[in-house]
Amino acid sequence: MRLPQTSRAAGALAAALALLLAGCGSSADSARQDPAPSQARTASAAPDSRERLRVDGRTRTYLLHRPAASAASGGRPPLIVAFHGRGSSAEELREQSRLTADARARGMLIAFPEGLREGWGAGTRPTRERPDPDADVRFTEALVEHLVRTERADPGRVYAVGFSNGGSMALRAAADRPGLLAGAASVSGQLPSGSAAVEPTGRVPVMVVYGEDDPVRPLGGWPSPPSGPGEPITPTRSARESAEAFARAGGAGEPVTRAERGYDRTVWRLPDGGGEVRLLVVHDAGHTWPGSSLTPPKGFGPTSRALDATRTILDFFTRAPGR
Repeated sequence: MRLPQTSRAAGALAAALALLLAGCGSSADSARQDPAPSQARTASAAPDSRERLRVDGRTRTYLLHRPAASAASGGRPPLIVAFHGRGSSAEELREQSRLTADARARGMLIAFPEGLREGWGAGTRPTRERPDPDADVRFTEALVEHLVRTERADPGRVYAVGFSNGGSMALRAAADRPGLLAGAASVSGQLPSGSAAVEPTGRVPVMVVYGEDDPVRPLGGWPSPPSGPGEPITPTRSARESAEAFARAGGAGEPVTRAERGYDRTVWRLPDGGGEVRLLVVHDAGHTWPGSSLTPPKGFGPTSRALDATRTILDFFTRAPGR
């Protein structure tokens, strides 16, 4: 496995950090009020809409993609909660990942929540911007419960996915609420460490997809990020250590690593048919979503075409045993 050179990664961190915090622009959708909890959606509801949910005294918004009536008929649809990166938006992640296009034929319901101040409390350390570091975990739990009730989402097939800071948020949701999720996946996101550390507390199938040449947050982790303008950057463990933490929590055996075309795959099998923990280290890839057609910001590195991360993640979720 080819690891990025420390000096090369460190040299790009300062420039890339500003880009990461600034994020990319996106267009806005028109908002409409969330219906009363007792109102279930009908087959005639719009396939994509912006919704609202009040949690902890605050109104939160999210984009909702509903599967086609023909694909969703015959049972409760699986639910995916997809977290955007810091400085980004729900709409941009929808474009970046193409999750709605790939999930349509699978009959999946997808919620793209908007983070407060364009980010997520993926770590456990309070900050000035996020004095309650558990707020986004509670919001995620409330959002899932709401969609199970109003959209008839299958409570046994709920999954979380995210990019960058959103990937770390997906991992935190899986670590803190293993009974809530049947699987989680992170692209360019790692488990927080140090004073913001997050430790998995149960068995959850997890996939970590990471670019080996990531210049923004290195493959080997960022235990001591520099201080900068705005919200403090959360320290993280390496991509492999993030996967290993879930493997340990799930009681997995020894890993098996195999070289594939364009990436290295390491798999830990969870006991009793509990699924797998996977780490995919993508060659010639930066802080990007492999297979995306969206041009990344300058300084984020290349986008690999050797792996379709969206299809790979959805296949992983589909094959997970559920709860």
